[in-house]
Amino acid sequence: MKKLLILTACACAVCAPVGQPAHADDAETIKNAESAAPAAVGAGATVYAPQADGSMKTLREGKNGFWCMPNDPNTPGNDPMCGDANSMEWAMAWMSKKDPPKGKVGLIYMLSGGSDASNTDPFATAPTEANNWVTTGRHVMIMNAMDMMAGYPTDAKPDTSKPYVMWSGTPYQHLMVPVE
Repeated sequence: MKKLLILTACACAVCAPVGQPAHADDAETIKNAESAAPAAVGAGATVYAPQADGSMKTLREGKNGFWCMPNDPNTPGNDPMCGDANSMEWAMAWMSKKDPPKGKVGLIYMLSGGSDASNTDPFATAPTEANNWVTTGRHVMIMNAMDMMAGYPTDAKPDTSKPYVMWSGTPYQHLMVPVE
């Protein structure tokens, strides 16, 4: 989830100019970012790359309403992600500690897997005895679908091989759906 921290930079108008052509050395970064989603989604998505100063660089402008980001080298595993516009709004609300937008279900793909995160604290940056750190594999996240999560486990220490609710009881709870 640490990668979403960088998304705030894009909303603050520090992204590279839209439509900026990708350079040859960006090809591997774009390929990694696209690997987070089904080929039809990743191939048409806008690709953003986090920069060392926290800003975002647009490597490729998309045409399908999705965005992708490559692996964050500061996390322990390969964790590129792709999402729709609603998930970007959700992420921006989360990072601003504001309520997510009402009536907008979002989707984030992490088909290459994800790095570790707290299952109970939306703002945790490292494991502690109290924040129920979990390891996730390949998954899809469904954001902002509060009324649709009834019946899914909300355990602090979930079985991550089955669907479960992450950050239960917070405005940022979302459904984690493992994909094999």
